[in-house]
Amino acid sequence: MGISETEMNKPMETIAPHGGTLVNRIAEGEQRKELIARAPGLASVTLNNKELSDLLMIAIGGFSPLTGFMGKSDYDSVVNSMRLPNGLPWTIPITLSADGETASKIKEGDDVALLDPDGAARGILHVAEKYTYDKKKEALKVYRTEDAAHPGVAVVYAQGETLLGGDVWMVNRPAPREFPQYWLDPAETRRIFAERKWRRVVAFQTRNPVHRAHEYITKVAMEICDGLLLHPLVGETKKGDIPADVRMKCYETLIDNYYPAGRVLLSALPAAMRYAGPAEAIFHAIMRKNYGCTHFIVGRDHAGVGDYYGSFDAHHIFDEFDPASLGITPLFFDYTFFCSKCGGMASNKTCPHDKASHVSLSGTKVREMLANGEVPPVEFTRPEIAGILIESMKDQTAD
Repeated sequence: MGISETEMNKPMETIAPHGGTLVNRIAEGEQRKELIARAPGLASVTLNNKELSDLLMIAIGGFSPLTGFMGKSDYDSVVNSMRLPNGLPWTIPITLSADGETASKIKEGDDVALLDPDGAARGILHVAEKYTYDKKKEALKVYRTEDAAHPGVAVVYAQGETLLGGDVWMVNRPAPREFPQYWLDPAETRRIFAERKWRRVVAFQTRNPVHRAHEYITKVAMEICDGLLLHPLVGETKKGDIPADVRMKCYETLIDNYYPAGRVLLSALPAAMRYAGPAEAIFHAIMRKNYGCTHFIVGRDHAGVGDYYGSFDAHHIFDEFDPASLGITPLFFDYTFFCSKCGGMASNKTCPHDKASHVSLSGTKVREMLANGEVPPVEFTRPEIAGILIESMKDQTAD
């Protein structure tokens, strides 16, 4: 029996979210009105930018199956075993801390208003648990270091001494500050993938502009997938990272000129960066699974910072998880570069020539060139991208 026209035109089903259900904790209608009315009479916690990002990611389902900030059993399980108590892989604690004075005013069972730094109510937390935790243990287990110079560890050390766990509802979603057309929730990317009939979708995580090596590995991945989700992280990053608006302009330029029309979706990821290296590679993969991706690119020193992690630790950590329980396929890429003898882009896996034939520049050297108005070699970065970065540096100097 042949396939009917209706069946042929039916959208493709996308991969199941982590845990099986896409979470939605955005209050609407009467529930929202009631929660907003109650908020001024509740005890409150003011969230920083990372915590606001976490609240949003919980609410839109990016952190599925989480429905709120972690309680003690979830927290302990994630820190000790990189899994939730039911065995589902999860590597980064999602927690809300409070200082002593704030925590003393909150009891288990209370509802608490979650405020942004300007004092606006963004959500309501039902406090199921209040508990203490060991910051140094979390640092060592999750970030593999107790060094306060590590940006992720510094954030943990700066937190309050008490964690508040429980379900949340977002009542007032923050409006995107920039490029609102790219703030696509998991439900929206999933709908787009289905409409485009993308059965295999590969995600690429970046917090930097895409240079030629990144372009190369995404295009190699696209050879085995139906589409690419170019998914830059636009939440809280460390000082010195290139601003999100500059990065987005770079991505738009690349897509317009160097990628096939209709096979790339650009979307902003509003999560905060942790710089947790291997643990964050798993975390990034899980988030992209929730957004509907089946494959995830893991490059060299993924989500790393400084010298805290080995170049391929983020590859090796995937061996510690059952592929079926993780549910998204990692694509591992070695260090990539332009080889003059090969006459094109290559990697350590495919190129037999020595480093003298490779066009390779350190991040420091590239920043120096751009700051001086010099365009790096075309084998390293597209001239259009270099131009955008040079102009950005001029603007920052003028400011």
